[in-house]
Amino acid sequence: MTSIVPSPGLPTTATPECPPACSVDEILSRTPIATLVVDDSLCICQVSDSYLALCACSREQALGFDLYHFIDKNVPAVMPRADSVRKAIHTATTARKAYVLDDILVEDGSFWSIRAVPIFKSETLLYIVLEFENTTEEHMRQAELEERVSTNDTFRILVETVKDYAIFMLNPKGNIATWNTGAQLLKGYTEEDIVGRHFSNFYGLEDRLADKPGKELVVALRDGRVEDEGWRYRKDGSRFWANVIITPVYRGETLIGFSKVTRDLTERRAAESRLLSAYEESAKLKSEFLANMSHEIRTPMHGMLSALTLLIDTGLDTEQLELAHIIEESGGVLLQVINDILDYSKLSSGCFSISSDVISVPDIITSVARSYQATLPPGTRLEVELDSRLPSSADGDPLRYRQIVQNLLSNAVKFTESGCVSVHAKLLKEEEDSYTILTEVTDSGIGVPLSAVGSLFAPFMQCDNSATKRYQGTGLGLSICKSLAELMGGQIGFRPNPDSKGSVFWFSAKFKKLKRLEQLDELEAKLQSTVVTPPPLPSVSFKRVASKKRLLLAEDNHINQKVMLRMLKGLGFEHIDTALDGVQAVALAKKEPPNYDLILMDVNMPHLDGVGATIEIRDAGLQVPIIAMTANALKGQAESYLAKGMDDYISKPVDRQLLLKTLLKWIQCTISS
Repeated sequence: MTSIVPSPGLPTTATPECPPACSVDEILSRTPIATLVVDDSLCICQVSDSYLALCACSREQALGFDLYHFIDKNVPAVMPRADSVRKAIHTATTARKAYVLDDILVEDGSFWSIRAVPIFKSETLLYIVLEFENTTEEHMRQAELEERVSTNDTFRILVETVKDYAIFMLNPKGNIATWNTGAQLLKGYTEEDIVGRHFSNFYGLEDRLADKPGKELVVALRDGRVEDEGWRYRKDGSRFWANVIITPVYRGETLIGFSKVTRDLTERRAAESRLLSAYEESAKLKSEFLANMSHEIRTPMHGMLSALTLLIDTGLDTEQLELAHIIEESGGVLLQVINDILDYSKLSSGCFSISSDVISVPDIITSVARSYQATLPPGTRLEVELDSRLPSSADGDPLRYRQIVQNLLSNAVKFTESGCVSVHAKLLKEEEDSYTILTEVTDSGIGVPLSAVGSLFAPFMQCDNSATKRYQGTGLGLSICKSLAELMGGQIGFRPNPDSKGSVFWFSAKFKKLKRLEQLDELEAKLQSTVVTPPPLPSVSFKRVASKKRLLLAEDNHINQKVMLRMLKGLGFEHIDTALDGVQAVALAKKEPPNYDLILMDVNMPHLDGVGATIEIRDAGLQVPIIAMTANALKGQAESYLAKGMDDYISKPVDRQLLLKTLLKWIQCTISS
């Protein structure tokens, strides 16, 4: 059985040589072979009409559900059960190649085969294609032939009838003894050309030097069968991707040779390659889209939020200040949506890491709960229950633990109009060098529909996608929480609230113990200094120094340029030149003598971008500090800017305190130098 999975993007114009192209979904759904496609988590993502007909169920009952759960609930007992499917998948994924499980006897006495084809990208399993075929007739026919005719008669029948497969016999030394029509059509040799020659003639030079043909015969004798896929060569030198099965043949206890069956899988391999290429291209386009989206949204947000910061400082009256804070809060929500999307991108691409710092679970939960007290709807109360055995300090990532708690608590508060929301943390397990802590967030809200439970933690999942939905969000929060929990050595899950119609979301996380007292003291001091001490406002001395420094601001957006000028002047800088593109920035920086103590360089600019401008400035021998100031905020971009000559990085929207801290650091460097 061969599964052909072409990729999107094929030509759609029919020609006499090429039939009209169709989508992958259409091919998979219409294949006469009963076919299932599952992803790496064994969730069904495609199913053929022929398989649905055998199961007498709808596509909606299959798509999105766990493979083994679907088989147990929907597949009749006269088809292969979950244990056979599990064996086929395990063998195929372990060997990283197609595997066929034959002669599966089911309850009604029929026989089936399962072909499992794993599809990998590098080391990552993407999909598994499962093909089911009722082989009862073939099995019974083979049994009858074995009972009634001799081996020679059986082989003669195969030679006369099979043309789609190369089927022939080898003698015990591996020389070709018989040749069928399928072999001649596939390999191009006539019987006179090939009989008597060794079957290694079909292998490439590298395989022959490694004695692959000889090793396959040894394995076939040892295991009773060997199956391989690889390039094989025709008489004219062209090659094809072949599936080869070699089986030893005995008469009594005497080895009389080997049977060899070869199938041409070139088209299937090409289809798989196209599918992988399409996936890689899709991933690349997604990453580029996210980077572009980040830039396009953060750029106007920078102008809006920075201008708002300056506006709040102008002495607004009470009503104006309230409205300004509403705008500020809404901007913060929008920025969180952007950060969720970027976090998902980083997690899905595998370039996200967990940091190591001191963490106090009780303090974090208390802090998060306190911040949500003011946002509770009338009639809703928030309770916190902390296990007395919880460690006061451990080694972990406080930022990411807080992110999960905040996300789960935010959802609970959002979906609970009255009643109770509670956070409960307890010590689940203590080992010699670690703690495992379980955190549960319980609410009495609207609950989760039964139909949505299976895909709660899938990315972009929203229980209500209707035009009248009441609750907003990206659908990425729980998916991000799942990835973060797993990165912290734990799990995440959901169950209905047993006391009401609400929900219970829980997650576990593993934290290392702090073994040395000095380490504890050092980390606790670090935590207190980062949590308690706010960033300083610009001092009089800083403004005095800043007033004597010359800055170059390269920013192509007029609104952002105006806002940044106001912000920089508010910090004490009086001598600021501006450039609208990289060409102007280079020209101003290269004036004699060098004029600037520091350059704030936007990255995306017309004519010459910030990276190109930095390279030209460095090539001119100028070592003035250059700070990248950009809306590009994906993982790895900051590092790329530093690698190309920039000295620091500030993402947009620019936080004034972070800007102050960065400017202070580099102005001190210019003074000391």
